[in-house]
Amino acid sequence: MRSANLLNDFAFKYVFGEDCKEANDALKSLITVFLERKVNSVVVKNSEIVKDYSKMKSPRLDLLVEFDDRTMVDLEMQLRQTKDNLPIRFSYYLARLHGSQQLEGKYYKQLKETIVLVFFNVNIIENDKMCNTFTLRNEEGLSFVEESQDRMKLRTVEMAKLDLYKPLEDMNEQEKMIYYFLNCHKGLDDSKIKVMIEKDGVIQMLEKRVETISDDGWKKIIEDFQKLHENEERMELQLELEEAHKQVEEAQKAKEEVEKKFEEANKQTELETKRADAAEKKIQDMILRLSSTMDVKAMATLLNMSVDEIKKYL
Repeated sequence: MRSANLLNDFAFKYVFGEDCKEANDALKSLITVFLERKVNSVVVKNSEIVKDYSKMKSPRLDLLVEFDDRTMVDLEMQLRQTKDNLPIRFSYYLARLHGSQQLEGKYYKQLKETIVLVFFNVNIIENDKMCNTFTLRNEEGLSFVEESQDRMKLRTVEMAKLDLYKPLEDMNEQEKMIYYFLNCHKGLDDSKIKVMIEKDGVIQMLEKRVETISDDGWKKIIEDFQKLHENEERMELQLELEEAHKQVEEAQKAKEEVEKKFEEANKQTELETKRADAAEKKIQDMILRLSSTMDVKAMATLLNMSVDEIKKYL
């Protein structure tokens, strides 16, 4: 068993994003397998490994790749479900990437294709497909633009859906690569990994990249990875705390508004009570004055009141 683990942001970026021919070839193979399109050349636009953990919550692209036809792809390795909604996050990444293109002095049809390719180690989509592609469509599945002109795509790879017990000979290229991602830390101790390393050219390429990292190098990568996720968890807790404070403030404000309305209602009730008491007093005084000159029935007729109502005031 070795330290190697490609389900690690920094290791993933090192294996596929380093500025060397071997990493570039591995990256082309990865893109060819999961985007199902032939790629002649790719350029990694952010090959440096970012380690400013204090800023890791800021939206960042794990591996930004440009094809020979200027297509832009953001490769993301997402290990865990977070409290920060993942589908919304990667929809934002796609919009942000697409909107980053310089369009001044150009037609909209000159916009290049942008793709966010995300590897999840959790289940996100409620179907049995490991790979799903999302574009702009209506509720009936009708595409907003012609398929050939669709410039924005979100491609998800849910590694957790892989059947790890599926015979190697029955696996397609995507399944084999995912199996390697999930189990490369076992090396030759895993029989399927061993066979793939011996017979599969793409896996051999990945294995060579993994083998270039020493045990000390893996330890450093793992430490950096842990710091990254500790920071993400800290930032999530901070956001939760801020949201809780906001909810308390909103609840207090709502309470104060209710109390204010209740106080105003009480004042209005008191005012109406005083008005009613004054009216009652006025009626009583009037009846008492009239009682000296007419009987109850006559007062009832005059005041449009019943005899019993008149008697209450006498």
